[in-house]
Formats: sequence, C-alpha cells, structure tokens
Amino acid sequence: MPEQPGFSTRAIHAGQEPDPATGSVITPIYATSTYIQDGVGGTRTGGYEYSRSANPTRTALEECMAALEGGSRGFAFASGLAAEDTLLRSICEPGSHVVLPHDAYGGTFRLLDKVHRRWGIVADPAPISDLAAVERAIRPGETTAVWIETPTNPLLAIADIAAIADLAHAAGALVVVDNTFATPYLQQPLALGADVVLHSTTKYCGGHSDVVGGALVVDDEEIAEKLKFHQNAIGAVAGPFDAWLVLRGLKTLAVRMERHSDNAEQVAAFLAGHSAVREVFFPGLDSHPGHDLAKRQMRRYGGMVSFRVTGGEQHALDVCAATKVITLGESLGGVESLIEHPGKMTHASVVGTALEVPGDLIRLSVGIEDADDLLADLDQALAG
Repeated sequence: MPEQPGFSTRAIHAGQEPDPATGSVITPIYATSTYIQDGVGGTRTGGYEYSRSANPTRTALEECMAALEGGSRGFAFASGLAAEDTLLRSICEPGSHVVLPHDAYGGTFRLLDKVHRRWGIVADPAPISDLAAVERAIRPGETTAVWIETPTNPLLAIADIAAIADLAHAAGALVVVDNTFATPYLQQPLALGADVVLHSTTKYCGGHSDVVGGALVVDDEEIAEKLKFHQNAIGAVAGPFDAWLVLRGLKTLAVRMERHSDNAEQVAAFLAGHSAVREVFFPGLDSHPGHDLAKRQMRRYGGMVSFRVTGGEQHALDVCAATKVITLGESLGGVESLIEHPGKMTHASVVGTALEVPGDLIRLSVGIEDADDLLADLDQALAG
C-alpha cells in the first residue's frame, strides 16, 4: 500500500492482509477459544493463546479501527457500553470526576450515575458547545476526563474538540470523544487533541443493524497498556463473528456516509420548512449555532437529524407511529432509516435529571433509501 493510503484504502486493507494459509482476501472468522502452544507457558507465532486475550479476527478489526482514527492502538468490545465501562475502569479511581455533555446518550449517563457512582466516581453535565461552561465544570486536579459527544445525542450540539482539549489538558484531564455519530470518515478527534476515541460500532461502523459492538482507539502507549490489561481482565470482548461483521461494514463506510449525509441534508431542509415542525437540530443547516465549527472539524454533517414538533409530546408520539418507510426503532447508523422518541426510548434513563430531553423531540437516523421516499413519508406522518 502507499505510505499514507486514503481512507477507503485503509478501511478495506488495514489489518487485513490476505490469509497466508489459503490466500483468502477476506479475513477469516477464527471461531476458536484456544490455540496450541509451543511449550508450557509459551505461545505460537503470533502470540495467541486464548481468545479473550486476543483473537486474529478481532486483531484485524482493532488494527483497522486504529488506522481509520489515526491512532496507534485499537480495542474491540462486545458493545459500546462495554467499551465505556472498560475505559472508565482504566482511567478512573474512587473520587474521579467526569464532565459529560448536558444531553449525553442515556446509556452513558446511566453507566456513570447508576453503576460507577457507587464506586465514588462523580459525573457533572455541562453544555459541551459552551467553552466557558466546560471550563467552569472542570475541576483542576479532580477531573479525570472531559467526555465529549460531537454531534451530541440527541440534540446534535457541536463541541470544539481542539479548544476543549486545551482546557482539559491544562487541568490535567483527559479528553474522550464519542465519535459514533460522526464516524472516523467525517471526523478525526485524535488529530484535534483528543486522548481517547470511543465508538459504538453497532452503529455506522457496522452499518447494517446486524451486530452489536464497541471500540476504543488511542495514540498513547500508557493509556493503551491500561486498556489492554482491563480489556483482558474484564473480558467484555468482541467475538470473532461480530468483529468480522464490523470489518465488513467498515469497507463501505465512506460511501455509506456520503449517502447518509446527502439524504440527511435533504431531510433537514424539508423539516426546517414544514409548518408542523418547531425546531430542527442538524449541524448542516446555516441556522445551527455550531454550523461553522462543524464545517471546520467535520468532512460533512452526518446522517442524524432531530426535530421538535408543534402540538407537544402527543404529536411527537403520533408522528413516530405514523411513518411507513421509516422504521420505529432504537439504535441508528444502519442502511435503513429509523425514527424514535428519545424521551421514552433511548433517553428514558435521564427523565427527571438535568439531562432530560424535550417531550416533543423526535430523532431520525436517516438511511440510504431514495430521499424522495423519505420526504414523502415524513410529510404524511407530520400531516397526521
């Protein structure tokens, strides 16, 4: 390969040399739990001994994810939350403080608030697009990490990764960027100063709604060794078939993200002009407060669109129930379009907290269907 191959070349080839035993151009699924050793306490060439510790299919995925994010080490997990849990156990200790987006993914908040808080870890929300608010939320000497989603889930706020990295590092804190919405194709957080990149590979990386997985990528050897130890010690690793499915998805990530972005731009523009829509959240709109920043730090604006409807929560629920092409369901990032009500679905765990989302909010994961069909479906659903 060229010394610095392009994104799609890396997605198709990084960590995925043809199988030396057969010449297979696709990485095999190594469905094995253990490996023959060359002696007591030894391993065969390649260093594999037990598939919780390492598996060749998972290794291929981890190397590919690292290459796509511009990092040196990647780690694959059984889910995005398994990746988050392993990360928190690797970088935090009792008394650690974490700054979260004020509209963070409900599962992330639940993990911190209902699980890790019992062990003395404190998480405080802050509007991640407001640098002054982030700076106020950071406690020098206490804050272990500033946790960024950009765009955020579900209000699609944009965080200035480089500026937040400067603030966090000055206070001795790490910067974690959940890059699930943007994907490595649209955004490169490590190049902007982040320390750890997180993915739910269930979403756009897998891309076909047929796998659950997570990943972490770093470019720091000390953090990498902590993650490697805890990945093995905790054991929530990606299985070989799941790793293979995500690898397959990554091969078409660039072309899919272009189509997701094309469709989302049309959907957002349509919603912005609809009389039944109060507000549209999409960084590709000129009216979005983070538009200029997103234009600088992202290749395009992604496939997620959120919006608030007139008529309150009941109208939002009715719209979610009325679509015919767009499927009512949680998750995102698949080739099919999905619609959901965050307040009662993905973000139900934050009801009654500072992270509660509006009841009239709807979130769309815009798929790669024909855009005209998506617009017609939304039009009839909004008409009631």
